[in-house]
Amino acid sequence: MTLEIGITVFTFLATMLVIFWRPRGLNEAVPAAVGAAIILLTGIVSGPDAADIMDKIGGAAITIMATIVMAVILESFGFFHWVAAKLANLARGSGYRLYWYIQLLCFLMTLLFNNDGSILITTPILILLLRNLRLPTHQQIPYLLSGALIATASSAPIGVSNLVNLIALEIIDMSLYMHTAMMFVPATLALLFMSWLMFIVVKKRLPKSLPESVKDIEENFFTQHFKPIKGRKVFTDTKQKRSRFMLILLLFVFLMRCLLFVASYLAIPISIVAVLGSLALLSWRWYYLRTNPIDIIKKTPWHILVFAFSMYVIIYGLHNIGLTEMLVKYSEPIVGQGLMYASFAMGGLVSILSNFFNNHPALMIGTFTMTEMGLDPITLKTIYLASIIGSDIGSLLLPIGTLASLIWLYILKQHDIKLKWMDYLKVSLIVIPISTIVALFLLYYWVKIVFS
Repeated sequence: MTLEIGITVFTFLATMLVIFWRPRGLNEAVPAAVGAAIILLTGIVSGPDAADIMDKIGGAAITIMATIVMAVILESFGFFHWVAAKLANLARGSGYRLYWYIQLLCFLMTLLFNNDGSILITTPILILLLRNLRLPTHQQIPYLLSGALIATASSAPIGVSNLVNLIALEIIDMSLYMHTAMMFVPATLALLFMSWLMFIVVKKRLPKSLPESVKDIEENFFTQHFKPIKGRKVFTDTKQKRSRFMLILLLFVFLMRCLLFVASYLAIPISIVAVLGSLALLSWRWYYLRTNPIDIIKKTPWHILVFAFSMYVIIYGLHNIGLTEMLVKYSEPIVGQGLMYASFAMGGLVSILSNFFNNHPALMIGTFTMTEMGLDPITLKTIYLASIIGSDIGSLLLPIGTLASLIWLYILKQHDIKLKWMDYLKVSLIVIPISTIVALFLLYYWVKIVFS
């Protein structure tokens, strides 16, 4: 047993070190897969354990990937370039107004897709927008940073906006509908507070007025990427037609999002609805653009599936060597003191673990711990949601706390934007702890008033 403990702990720490380091831009799924292979080959996680893992993460992973596919399809339609152009117009030359529209964009994109998809799609578009406005790097950073923080934190209100949230939902047997009923209001209010607090912190670094755009982002994109199809009217030939088409697309995505909650309420697997929605949108794209779906398959980050399964295997290994048992021993006395103590204890624990080890393993460890305590249903659900706040908001104290923020850092590096840790910490050290505490208080009082 001592050998198994040593192998598991070493594998976990080595895996996390390589994920944070990412030598030569190494994909985070590679070290995770190597770590999982070691755990499986040594028998620390057995074959039946692996089957149980597949059962738990299968539906969640399919749902998230189907959602990301929808985001990639919308990108191919030019949706995000259209949005970027609209942002520049709506800002009407005000740097402060642009901040709030970016916050709204990132919030909505995460709710409509998920945090990883939001980061993957909106970050390059924001870089394009800010460079088109000829803003220097030191003025781009506050917009990019605040947008990334709110995009990642915005996965808290609804469980379907984050892969690890969906996996945890499966473990505690909580429906997506109930998650949203208990979490949407307090989490959204906390995000509004977080956006306001970030604005106060970064305001001095935002330009009061914006320079003129170098080019029309929307017109430039559609001119380069879309050509008339013989015998068919093109939906891109005027801005009015584009806007009408993009609004129809947005309405379709919103409808599919609503159907996920209907499916959850009716106990229908939400993965089925998500896949059907992606296939419908893919067919729609083929009809309008006559393009082969192979390009969508290539652009979709399938490695997220490997990462999720591999990290779960490693955490299951930690569970098998007694980590959960130890955490239960130290957490039970605090949790037993009442719902508020329990919420802050689990929210704080997951926040701390996330910033040291990333929120994927942190929330999984926290979820295992909760299910071993024999709690009543309302307490279990509430402290699970408190853990989500720790995983989605509290994890943002350091830029290595979430997979989405790791992806964001990599995108910045690809675009030669240098972000110093001090620039990040100047915002996060003030905003994240306060926002996390506010979110936990709001959750506690919302549950107490509405569900007790």
